[in-house]
Amino acid sequence: MHALASKPKALVPPTAPMSSSKTHTTESAKHHHIWLVTGPAGCGKSTVAQHLAKSLDVPYIEGDEFHPKSNIEKMSSNIPLTDADRWDWLTILREESLKQLSSGSSGVVLTCSALKRKYRDVIRVAPYYDSSLLVHFIYLHAPEEVLIERVRSRHNHYMGSTMVHSQFDILEPPAADESDVITIDSTKSQDEVKTDALAKVLDVIHDDGQ
Repeated sequence: MHALASKPKALVPPTAPMSSSKTHTTESAKHHHIWLVTGPAGCGKSTVAQHLAKSLDVPYIEGDEFHPKSNIEKMSSNIPLTDADRWDWLTILREESLKQLSSGSSGVVLTCSALKRKYRDVIRVAPYYDSSLLVHFIYLHAPEEVLIERVRSRHNHYMGSTMVHSQFDILEPPAADESDVITIDSTKSQDEVKTDALAKVLDVIHDDGQ
């Protein structure tokens, strides 16, 4: 088993079109799409999200890059974030996603832990601002001990392995009635997880275009 790649610092929308042999077009879809890759620290959100954004040729938003300084300082000190710490951050991520879509993109890929249902609901509000929009959550799950080991192997990242435990303490895995969630087993190899996620996303896009 190969651990998923560590999280990059910067996130930028694609600046050049992908070659036709590598890019999966989304032009046939009837809707615009927000693909929110979610799960606790260490599950591989950034690795999967980068792959999806590159394959679909859509902008990529790294949620962690939008945390205010106060949140980063708390996490760096192994102090778990509260609901109050997250509300403005989640709203900013929703607004940034809508901004990217308003610029003409068919979709956007966003990373955000979205550990609780009410956090996911903040993003679910997005279609109220754009009736052509659909929101999807790609939930990457793995046992706590696997994610702790992955985070321990990271270098120069503000979130320590102890934060994984605090995230599992508040984690509310998507319920059966959250029909907009795609669940992926992230204990597999990096390539398997990326391939699985892309295949399921393309199935959704294909069904939307029918």
